Amino acid sequence: MANTKDQTRQEEFKRATAGVLRAIAQVPEVQVAYQPGPSGLAGKRARLPLPTRALPPSEMAKLRGAADAIALKLRHHDEGVHSARVPQRREAREVFDALEDVRVEVVGSQHMAGVAANLRARLAEQCEAEGYDRMTRKDQLPLPAALGLLARERLSGEPVPAAARRVLDLWRDSLGEKGEAAFTEMAAAQGNQDAFGKAARKLLAALDLAEAEVEAESEQDEEEGEGGETSSQQDQSGEGEAQAQDTESMLGAQPETMQGDAAEDETEEGEEEGAAAEGDDRPGGPQQRKEVAQTDDASTYRAYNRSFDEVVDAEDLCDADELTRLRQQLDQQLSHLQGVVSKLANRLQRRLLAQQQRAWEFDLEEGILDVARLARVVVNPMLSLSYKREREADFRDTVVTLLIDNSGSMRGRPITVAAMCCDILARTLERCAVKTEILGFTTRAWKGGQSRERWVQEGKPRNPGRLNDLRHVVYKAADAPWRRARKNLGLMLREGLLKENIDGEALEWAYKRLLQRSEHRRILMVISDGAPVDDSTLSVNPGNYLERHLRKVIGEIEGREAVELIAIGIGHDVTRYYRRAVTIVDAEELGGTMMKKLAELFDEDAAMAWQRAASERSALVA
Repeated sequence: MANTKDQTRQEEFKRATAGVLRAIAQVPEVQVAYQPGPSGLAGKRARLPLPTRALPPSEMAKLRGAADAIALKLRHHDEGVHSARVPQRREAREVFDALEDVRVEVVGSQHMAGVAANLRARLAEQCEAEGYDRMTRKDQLPLPAALGLLARERLSGEPVPAAARRVLDLWRDSLGEKGEAAFTEMAAAQGNQDAFGKAARKLLAALDLAEAEVEAESEQDEEEGEGGETSSQQDQSGEGEAQAQDTESMLGAQPETMQGDAAEDETEEGEEEGAAAEGDDRPGGPQQRKEVAQTDDASTYRAYNRSFDEVVDAEDLCDADELTRLRQQLDQQLSHLQGVVSKLANRLQRRLLAQQQRAWEFDLEEGILDVARLARVVVNPMLSLSYKREREADFRDTVVTLLIDNSGSMRGRPITVAAMCCDILARTLERCAVKTEILGFTTRAWKGGQSRERWVQEGKPRNPGRLNDLRHVVYKAADAPWRRARKNLGLMLREGLLKENIDGEALEWAYKRLLQRSEHRRILMVISDGAPVDDSTLSVNPGNYLERHLRKVIGEIEGREAVELIAIGIGHDVTRYYRRAVTIVDAEELGGTMMKKLAELFDEDAAMAWQRAASERSALVA
């Protein structure tokens, strides 16, 4: 009876929420679906999280807030206006989308107190769920989230949730005068989506997002070109040469999206301007060339001293007794998750083993009788019987490397779940004859180690590059059996191990180890919870020094295609760095996400094997 009552209450709540959504949106035909996962909107189909039968007040407030946000977007958002202004670069687009979501919610809730309360409750719950109150560094809060919170505070006049105040205070002084002016203009234009979009683009330009600058210049060029014959005559009288210089500057200012065109038009000059553009925000052509000499040295990635770096086996960092104790501690903390992730791992194992016997050979003289071809023997008894035999499919030998971020921000639940998932995944893949390697990366010290001391002793030369000592940990080598490396994973729980993260060099290290393997297929899965950060390095180099190097390394690995690269971000949007990536909010989702992404890769491999087997069979029949 209690279950029936709860189910009835759940259905009534779902119907009421859907009705309110349609009423606020003023779109009666919108379809509302309740499904597991986050909320979203696609056309006129709204997706809301599936409520539980118990329906506690916190869950009801969260779901109502999600429904109200979707309704307000349907009512106050014009996709055509948005598309005309949205930038192409992923990071700038995410910020632009986040600002528009804030505008819609603030404008829509001004005269509806209940909607405003639901949105506040939803925002507070999101801040707590994503751990904003535990963040101690500015870079831990993603840029779209930070600017969205600042914009919400400025547009609505209400303070941000308590969980986000401390980390948001670290962002307030980083906007500059242009950024503050853009926020003021956005607040004044919040009722006009087009004017708000223009102000948002100014904010992107103030934050040195190059694409925002390029598109703004392109729009000015188009407005100047609408003059018709007058503009044409000016071009012929000498303005054409000036516009050519502007175009040359634009090609240098956007190396990611227009690199091919720049290579065709300008060879050496185009490359030099492209290298300097990331640190230059001035639109002039000749001025930009002067900047090359100033930024080239600072932007080239280097390590000041590599003699203090180390690649160490996990068992060498502590004694056997401590490893045993840490492993027991890991097992105790994750006893309730062991069963769930093990089920997912077993499902992955069944899929992999099933793919190793999937192809058949037909028209053989012996084997299993092919009953599908008995009809032709009945029609013509002179034909011989046909047999078939199952053979090994083309299941390529594979090695998988799991590269785990061992930075201080992973301390606690994220690193514990990551260790457990690596343990179960390594055991599962070993059963399927897939070699697995588990690696970790951090630094030997906080805020610089012996490398920084050496730099200070030598007079602090300019642009020193990386100033911390790397520590790359091998928890399990690819050829080591799982039972021997099992204890090593407990090392991730050791106090004092997790420090800072320099992702670019760790990725290079793992990539080079994979290239030395003889397996035909190599997969590298990166698990991280933030952008690369090392205070000692960033204090004396450009602010995007480590991030720019990470992007370069990722581009080279993905471009060569010798290794299949996947990334999983825990509370951090890694999709802006990696081509194949997924972001999860809660560390508890890590196990399922790892199994799912690997299953997708092996399913692709199986599909290719199926196609080859089908083509071979067609050739035999012909």
